[in-house]
Amino acid sequence: MSSVLVTGGAGFIGAAVVRQLIAETPTTVVNLDALTYAADLASLGPARDDPRHQFVQGDIRDGALVRRLLERHRPHAIIHLAAESHVDRSIDAPQAFIETNVVGSATLLQETTRFWRALRPDAGRAFRFLHVSTDEVFGSLEPGEVVTDATPYDPSSPYAASKAASDHLVRAWHRTYGLPTLITNCSNNFGPCQFPEKLIPLMIEKAIAGERLPVYGRGLNVRDWIFVEDHAQALLSVLERGTPGMTYGIGGGNSRENIEIVRMICALLDELRPSADGPYARLIEFVADRPGHDLRYAVDDSRVRRELGWAPRQSLESGLRRTVAWYLENRDWSERIRSGTYRGDRLGLLRTV
Repeated sequence: MSSVLVTGGAGFIGAAVVRQLIAETPTTVVNLDALTYAADLASLGPARDDPRHQFVQGDIRDGALVRRLLERHRPHAIIHLAAESHVDRSIDAPQAFIETNVVGSATLLQETTRFWRALRPDAGRAFRFLHVSTDEVFGSLEPGEVVTDATPYDPSSPYAASKAASDHLVRAWHRTYGLPTLITNCSNNFGPCQFPEKLIPLMIEKAIAGERLPVYGRGLNVRDWIFVEDHAQALLSVLERGTPGMTYGIGGGNSRENIEIVRMICALLDELRPSADGPYARLIEFVADRPGHDLRYAVDDSRVRRELGWAPRQSLESGLRRTVAWYLENRDWSERIRSGTYRGDRLGLLRTV
């Protein structure tokens, strides 16, 4: 039976990938995750205890551990999702992003290449290394512009720069060593089980608690949104049918200003859990903008749609409804998160650099 090594498989996107691999394929999944603050084994659902799921707590910077896992489990593919991912945290503590996203990716590539070179020719040709990245590496776009193969990298934040560096490393390993790599650059993900430092879960949690809803600047920054389960399905499509050396943009086709997203959340909460104090939109508060805040992202996902036959199943409206309902129905999960070190405080204000 084939096996896949998933790095960061207890994170938000990684857990969705693991759930789909276990539910929809016969594959054995080796899940390597350091269990940092945003990871949550509970988000794996039934996959966590499935006999085909093997969890290993560890760091991708640990080359000896990666080597042992590759030799023991002999995966036919690696899906590399392990990363520090929050822009505001990268502003406060950029070194952690360099260590995990750059050094960790380089270590993983080195050990993967060592393993891949020793495979039989047929296994080597079938092997794939899928690196999951972000549209943020391209920086802010002009109105009407979308990311294509010709778009230059122009990262603004330490997070985006660290992911850009890892993208370049993956391409270099493909061109220099022949490692059969694939890269995806995806738009903003949302859905259940997302750690509440990102926009959508943060707004949901604060609104439920009756707290102010902090919107950066005037809320005019534009992002494309994709439901996390749709992203996971796209990744599996790229892994199965993608061409080594190629890059695939993955988007949801849901470009909206941040303020519109916040108002949609408020309207859903007005419907699903009305507040005696009035509409939730009353809580919106414009605050100082994020340093280096890109105005607009947009990714061209025509290749993954045309060549691989993928398309998102959830609209922004249906995905948001499912997401808001999940947070309302899983208050124990939210209370456990908020009882830890994270309280929803503002990060990324240049206090610590």
